[in-house]
This record gives sequence, C-alpha cells and structure tokens, in this order.
Amino acid sequence: MLTFEHVRKNYDSKRVLEDCSISFEPGKVYALVGPNGTGKSTLMKAAAGLVKINGGTLTYKGQPIGTESKKHIAYMSTEPFYYDYMRIRDVKAFHKDFFADFDADLFDRLLTFMELTPDLKVRALSSGMAAKLKIAVTLSRRAEVIMLDEPLNGIDLIGRDQIIHTIIQATGNGATFIISSHLFDELEPIVDNVVMMKGGKVILEGELEAIRAEHGKSISDLYREIYADTAVLNKKIEPSFHNAYKNKEDFPLWETY
Repeated sequence: MLTFEHVRKNYDSKRVLEDCSISFEPGKVYALVGPNGTGKSTLMKAAAGLVKINGGTLTYKGQPIGTESKKHIAYMSTEPFYYDYMRIRDVKAFHKDFFADFDADLFDRLLTFMELTPDLKVRALSSGMAAKLKIAVTLSRRAEVIMLDEPLNGIDLIGRDQIIHTIIQATGNGATFIISSHLFDELEPIVDNVVMMKGGKVILEGELEAIRAEHGKSISDLYREIYADTAVLNKKIEPSFHNAYKNKEDFPLWETY
C-alpha cells in the first residue's frame, strides 16, 4: 500500500533518511521505533507529502506521493496544526472544509470521550488537552493510512488510557496505522508489526510475535540492546553503593518511582 524504496532525504548537508526501504501493508498496526534523530518523523512527513525526498521511490498504491495520496493519508505531527485564535468548533469546521473524509459526527463523539468541549479556545488548552484534540482530529478522518507521531507525549496516565482506547477502536476500520512512540510498552498490546530505525534506515521489521520468538526477548529489551549507550550500561556501580543497597527494599526512594 505505502512503499519506500531506497529513499533518501537531506536537510542541507545532513542526511536524515538513508537508503530507507519498507512496505506498509493494509489493515495492520505498525510501531515505528527508535530514538530521536533516527528518521521516524521525516519518514511520516514524506509519506504525508510534507517533505520532498532527495532520492529513491515513495509510492502509495503504486502512484507517487502527491495531491491524490493526501486524500487518503492522515498524519498527526508532534507540532500543533491549528491556529491559536480558534475554538475547537473552528478546528472541526476547518478540517471538514479541507478533507472530504472528515467525519464530523465521529469528531463530536471523540470530543465527548476525551472530555473536551467545542467552545474551548485552542490557546487555553493544556498540553495534554491539545494532544487529545490532535488525536480526535486525525482519527476523525476516514483515511486509509493514519500516521500518529508520538501520540502519548505530554499525556497523563488517564489521558494515555483514553488515547489508547480511542486508537484501539479506530483500528477496527481496516486502515493502516503507523504509530511512532517512545512509550512502546503501552502501545505493545495493539501493535501487529514493529519497525526499528537507526541512522535513517530500517534495521529491523516484522511481526511482533515473530521478532520476539526469533530474538528470545521482549521488544523493550531488544530496544535497549540496539539503542542503549553500552558504555553507560556497562559502567560499574561503585562498591560502596552496591553494598549499601543490595535489595530494593533497602532503597528508601524505590517505591516513589
């Protein structure tokens, strides 16, 4: 459905995507994994037609990314994409005018579930409320590909539950979901495939269960193995500290975290 073939993207002299190749299949939920700077957001923006690639081929259903593909691909960026002077009702009208697949009734239901009201001003929203609004707007499109860039950023635990529940409900419509998040543990229950990126390349991709079975470890442990600074992980603990707190029960602040 959505295919990257040896895609390259530069920002001035910096190479962000390097020989990036992957195909996203219809109806599956993908977790796009990797630390900041590995190319995740640029991959999504390229698929959404917001940045122009410098090399390779990027297609949607065999056709180059462009005006037609934008009708079927919804993208939620990490940045706000509405104006501060708007009220939530204006955000609704704005997207209804721009996107033929925008479902206003669904948006109203999502607002209620997210505990947002149409009269709220965008500039008055907390970071968590603004994040919920972005989720509601994006998931109200009946798009064939839905890309969410860090949807859980700045959200408290209750808000995360609301968002994950909303995503779960949305995945039943047959769309392809591509979700980038550092909080992979919370998304793991809804993910079909994992895509790991490093240095602008896809270094590992496949079904979640198959990757677990092949590597004999959880995705979180595999993430640490691939991305962690081994110099930090291998640094020896000072003997005095180690001897002072041999068990977690001995550590006075353990239960705080």
